[in-house]
Amino acid sequence: MWGIVKQVMKGSTMRMIGLSFIICHLSFSVCACSEENNEVDEYANWQERNDAQTDQWAAGASSGMYRKILTYAKSESASGLTNSDYIYVEEVEKGSGTESPIYTDNVRVAYRGRYIPTTSYPEGYVFDQTFVGNFDWKTAGMTDVTPDGLVEGFCTALMHMHKGDRWIVHIPYKLGYGTSTSSGIRAYSDLTFDIAVLEIWPQGEEMEQFKSR
Repeated sequence: MWGIVKQVMKGSTMRMIGLSFIICHLSFSVCACSEENNEVDEYANWQERNDAQTDQWAAGASSGMYRKILTYAKSESASGLTNSDYIYVEEVEKGSGTESPIYTDNVRVAYRGRYIPTTSYPEGYVFDQTFVGNFDWKTAGMTDVTPDGLVEGFCTALMHMHKGDRWIVHIPYKLGYGTSTSSGIRAYSDLTFDIAVLEIWPQGEEMEQFKSR
């Protein structure tokens, strides 16, 4: 379930779905072996396909399909910026919050993470999630994170979101896990997250216990 963490999420914030991810991950491994036996390669030309996907997101941003947000780690005046320095966002729901979390704030989120579409997974293989089925604010599983404990693209998204926002966030692999397999995520994997922000607490402020929305 370690799709969004840099290496290991700080503390015990991911307690809710570890077992379900292990089961899901094992099931996917078995499926992958079966696909190999049937000469189906889900990941042929994986880097090239993900590079092409990033360029498609950038083109979508140019046409107004997505909101384009530069990684927090760079400024617009930086030299050599490429499509991979941005995340590409679909704003599904707009919340009532007016403040965005900073790097070290605590944020309660629900999310689902996918790879880009493949033959067997036309909507993208789900590698990590806190909820199953259709998203529902009242029933979705949730977890507590801090932006500084997340991969760069997810961190960038959170630092622009508000309480009650729900976004679909497309993250180039450069702002995810890069060119090396890490924490169960394949190298060169663009990531797409469905992210909902339930609560935000400044660093040091006592957090509320989990409760139904």
